[in-house]
Amino acid sequence: MFRSIARRLLKLLFWLAVGSALLVLALRWIPPPGTALMLERKIDAWRDDQPIDLQRTWRPWAELPDDLKMAVIAAEDQKFAEHWGFDVAAIRAALAHNQQGGSVRGASTLSQQVAKNLFLWSGRSWLRKGLEVWFTGLIELLWPKQRILEVYLNSAEWGDGIFGAEAAARHHFKVGAPYLSRQQSSLLAAVLPNPRARSASRPNAHTARRANWIRQQMWQLGGSHYLNRLQPSSPEWWPDWLKGV
Repeated sequence: MFRSIARRLLKLLFWLAVGSALLVLALRWIPPPGTALMLERKIDAWRDDQPIDLQRTWRPWAELPDDLKMAVIAAEDQKFAEHWGFDVAAIRAALAHNQQGGSVRGASTLSQQVAKNLFLWSGRSWLRKGLEVWFTGLIELLWPKQRILEVYLNSAEWGDGIFGAEAAARHHFKVGAPYLSRQQSSLLAAVLPNPRARSASRPNAHTARRANWIRQQMWQLGGSHYLNRLQPSSPEWWPDWLKGV
């Protein structure tokens, strides 16, 4: 009986793995209709009897401003073009910092944040962390860096019910995402990763200083030239009909 249960569990895990891989592969080209975080916010609002209107409009890569792309990289993941989903040095530094007590420091890359926002729930547990590693690996394996950043910018939370760059630009600055200035882009990046407690349109002194630091980092990283390192590429093991798609 135990062997039978074990075989069924292994089969279940196998098909769950295959299904998740196919889902991630499909989202390489299909804009995600929503995210797990959006669903979570909707459920929380329903439980608290405080209806929330989720705002999100997809903007393709070509319509997202380079300044916003670079601001988010400078603020959240300066090794984005180099790593394979995990910044080992940052993880070690965060672990050492957290062992000393006080404020908890994170070390999530943009790839990890996409995995969490798109597929997983909030909270801290070994199960969620394991799933985060799994989905991050799939995303890095099946998506180009350009796609990862595109999905991040269209899924990130920038206020209560405000998801994605387009909704954020309209909510905070009354413009469409393509028309965000360099300063506005840096302010949006400065409120991450706590956009529900900070405001890009009404920045306090800390947010303004961070935005200024982000603009300096954008310049040091090479500005929009850095984005050339994110050009799409297909894995060598892909069949020829899929390469270049």
